[in-house]
Amino acid sequence: MKLCDFDYHLPSELIAQSPIEPRDSSRLMVLGKDIEHRYFADIIDYFEEGDTLVLNDSRVIPAKLSGKKSTGGHVEALVISKSGAGYKCLIRGKNIREGTNLYFGELKATILEVIKNENASRYLVEFNCNGNLNDILEKTGEAPLPPYIKKKLDDSNRYQTIYSKEKGSIAAPTAGLHFTNELLNRIRDKGVNIAYVTLHVGIGTFTPVKVENLGSHIMEPEYITINAESAGIINGTGGKLIAAGTTTVKALESSCVNGNITAKEGFSQLFIYPPYAFKARIDAIITNFHLPKSTLLMLVSAFAGRERLMAAYKEAILNSYRFYSFGDAMLVFR
Repeated sequence: MKLCDFDYHLPSELIAQSPIEPRDSSRLMVLGKDIEHRYFADIIDYFEEGDTLVLNDSRVIPAKLSGKKSTGGHVEALVISKSGAGYKCLIRGKNIREGTNLYFGELKATILEVIKNENASRYLVEFNCNGNLNDILEKTGEAPLPPYIKKKLDDSNRYQTIYSKEKGSIAAPTAGLHFTNELLNRIRDKGVNIAYVTLHVGIGTFTPVKVENLGSHIMEPEYITINAESAGIINGTGGKLIAAGTTTVKALESSCVNGNITAKEGFSQLFIYPPYAFKARIDAIITNFHLPKSTLLMLVSAFAGRERLMAAYKEAILNSYRFYSFGDAMLVFR
């Protein structure tokens, strides 16, 4: 398949600019044999005793910094990962080169190296911080909302799932944003197992695909942790296995050996697109509506079938569903 196979037109007014309240009042399109239009709180109707729900418990770090160059020009930096003597960052600003000094309040940064690749330039940056940079980001950084969200978020916790725990993502695993504590408790009370995995959402998840031949696209690595307890719960599932989010699917597929989920700690560059033979026994995916030509749309297409999924997207547009990170949800059965 080609990149153009995953394109579609979305009216700009359907891009959700803010989260809906309460979380589980968002709409839910159920894609099974037919299409059903429900609300997210109704998802409990699709769970049965013995099923397992798998959630990604990664937590978004405030990795975005706003500041100035020594010449006064405005800059923004997105801290991606630790790398040797410094940190890899995406930087938005003019004339950023080796030796450039940036100032984010009292935090000073110096460009050590400009790293060119096929996607976008990365910058190796040294920060003059005493102590852990993540601790400093908690005080001075902000949540790196996607560029299509133009409204300022009043409550940064609305870009976190209510079960987020492990700090490390630079974007939210958005399928999980719809869950409330009450809804999760009702799901547990129904006899459903809940297992947690961790995939820290990195730049690879939302880096645009720029090649028409999908096989030539290289995913950047993302960090995954699955402990033995979670692997045991998932492997012991007697009912349906339902994965909340494309990141959860990627974590399961990256750790699956001979049909079983194994404990894992490490990086994955897995790129799932049609045709892809799933190794894990995933019966359904909870997911949001994704950007055209995105790796997320390709993953769900591999699971649901491209034509089936794109037809569902057309119906979602006709029915004015809200799209992207703060938008509505889908429950997609195989």
